[in-house]
Amino acid sequence: MTHPFHPWWGREFVFVVARRTWSEDRVFFFDQEGVQRSLPRAWTDAADVDPFVALAAGRSAFRVEDLVELAGLIDGLQGARV
Repeated sequence: MTHPFHPWWGREFVFVVARRTWSEDRVFFFDQEGVQRSLPRAWTDAADVDPFVALAAGRSAFRVEDLVELAGLIDGLQGARV
């Protein structure tokens, strides 16, 4: 299964193999037409569970490090407008 924001969300595919290619872990599968395709493993349910997500159990929408990074991006955009 793919990431919730991916257009293929909710579909199931025939798994072929997971391996490291192009400097990232990828999952290879056959699509509904029988064509072999691949996606980054992190975009699928074959990815490792994020420890924060498991511990937060739905109680927190954001990780602290993501909010800090977002604040930096916003600061950079505001500085670019001056």
